[in-house]
Amino acid sequence: MLQVRAPPTFLPSTTSSSSPSSSSQAPAPSASFGRGSHRRGGLVPFAAAASPRRGAARRSVMAAAGAAKLEDADALIDSVETFIFDCDGVIWKGDKLIDGVPETLDLLRSKGKRLVFVTNNSTKSRKQYGKKFETLGLSVDEEEIFASSFAAAAYLQSIDFPKDKKVYVIGEEGILKELELAGFQYLGGPVGAVVVGFDRYFNYYKVQYGTLCIRENPGCLFIATNRDAVTHLTDAQEWAGGGSMVGAILGSTKQEPLVVGKPSTFMMDYLAKKFGITTSQICMVGDRLDTDILFGQNGGCKTLLVLSGVTSLQTLQSPDNSIQPDFYTNQISDFLTLKAATV
Repeated sequence: MLQVRAPPTFLPSTTSSSSPSSSSQAPAPSASFGRGSHRRGGLVPFAAAASPRRGAARRSVMAAAGAAKLEDADALIDSVETFIFDCDGVIWKGDKLIDGVPETLDLLRSKGKRLVFVTNNSTKSRKQYGKKFETLGLSVDEEEIFASSFAAAAYLQSIDFPKDKKVYVIGEEGILKELELAGFQYLGGPVGAVVVGFDRYFNYYKVQYGTLCIRENPGCLFIATNRDAVTHLTDAQEWAGGGSMVGAILGSTKQEPLVVGKPSTFMMDYLAKKFGITTSQICMVGDRLDTDILFGQNGGCKTLLVLSGVTSLQTLQSPDNSIQPDFYTNQISDFLTLKAATV
C-alpha cells in the first residue's frame, strides 16, 4: 500500500503529464447513477433511495406488511436453490464462530443447496477469507467467497480500467492482493482511481493524498468497497466501519463514491452470471437491513434477517424502519430447530 507519511507540502504529484484516457472514467450513467434509478452493474451513490426497479415493488409490499417471523424453515429451504450468507454477524462475530453454523451449513449442502458467502469487509482477499473459514472449522471453497475487496478489482476489470493507470488504495491487504491478482498496479504511474475500504491505519495523510488524486486527475474514480457504519473486529463490541473512511474522502472532495459492495447489486449480478443463478431462486441471509437485506431486495431475492448481529428486533419493528425482510429469525441455526419442530 502506498502510505504517505511526509507533510502535505511534500506530497508527490498525482497528475499525469497527458490527459487521462477516456477509458479510465466510469461508464456513462444513463440512469444507472441517478437517484431512484438503477440498472446493470449496480453501481450507485450510496442511498437507500437509489435502488433498482426489480426490487422496488417487493420492498413496497414488505414495508406495508412487515417481516414475518420464520416458522417453517423447510418451506423456505425448499423454495430456493441458493443461499447467500453475509459473514460478520451471521457466520461469525470477530473471530468467534456463531453457535450451530457448521451443522446448518451441512444441512443445506445435504439438500443440494448452493452456498455463497458475501462480505463487505475488505481487509482480506478471498484466499485469506478461505483460510479464516478453515481456521473456524468450516469447509468453504474460495470460489464460494465474494468480498468487497474482490468486487473492487472485478469492477475495474468490468470497465476495462487501463493497466497503466495507478490505483491509490486507502485500505488494507485484502484490496491490494485482489488488485494484484487482477493485474492492476497501486504503485507508480498516473492515478486513475482511488479505492477506499476499511483501514485500521487510516490517517490524515491518506485523506489528503486521496483527495488530491480525485481533485487533480480529471475522470479519477472514487470507489468505495462499502459504507458500513460499524464492523465486528471482536465479538465484544462494534467498531467504526469502512463508512467512516469513505465519509472522510467524501467530505473533502464533495464527490459521491461508487459503491461496489452491498447494497449495490454489482456483486449480485456478478454471482448470477458466474453461477447461472436466477435471482428469484436466491435467499439472501444477513444481519443488516441497509446493506444485506437491501442488497437482496435490490436483486429480487428472498430475504432473511438474523438477529445475531447488528440489527435488533426493536430496530426491525421500529416505525422509523422502512426496510422489511421477507422473514426474520434469531440466527441461522434456527433452520435446525424449526425443521425439527415441523416434523
